Amino acid sequence: MTLRQAQDGGSSATRSARFLIVGPQGSGKGTQGVLVAGAYDVPQVATGDIFRANVSGGTELGKRVQAIIEAGDLVSDDLTSELVRDRLSRPDAAGGFVLDGYPRNRTQVDHLDAFLEGRGESLDAVIELSVPREESIARLRQRAVEQGRTDDTEEVIANRLAIYERETAPILDVYRSRGIVVRVDGVGTLDEVTHRIFEALSSRGLVPRHPGAAA
Repeated sequence: MTLRQAQDGGSSATRSARFLIVGPQGSGKGTQGVLVAGAYDVPQVATGDIFRANVSGGTELGKRVQAIIEAGDLVSDDLTSELVRDRLSRPDAAGGFVLDGYPRNRTQVDHLDAFLEGRGESLDAVIELSVPREESIARLRQRAVEQGRTDDTEEVIANRLAIYERETAPILDVYRSRGIVVRVDGVGTLDEVTHRIFEALSSRGLVPRHPGAAA
């Protein structure tokens, strides 16, 4: 039984909230992901955090990641997926999660599908934060100034967005074909965008477990 089927089921109801949040750099998906996770009482699972936790914890997976990073290489799809599977297999993610930064491409979509199908599960919704390219660039420029990141030049920012548009944005077509994409206007104040997300999810029967967090 999913959250759709048990909006107000009793304490015995098993409710899931398995979400993926997708958006270009500067869309605010990291911040919104934390808020969604809190409202649905599930962990936010971000690939960057998983990498850092495994490296700092000295795990076997972390040692493999560290060796790759130190060699100046990119972490492969296979290893990234292995790390995510390890995180999603922990008890706190049994009732759901908010994925941020994974899957990034079609190969990783296939890996996630295989993992979830093997557990008899599926994503409940894919939250797409829609932000115009110009808005993303303006936000990233502002962030670079505020954080003193002189290496975040306009060229670097444009390249990051190009990678997103080329590799990540296309996965939304896969999820649209399954009818689970919730498209949300990502332009506005933090509270305005958050309200739109919860309103869109609730309209599909995906009601927050902690309504106050979604107010």
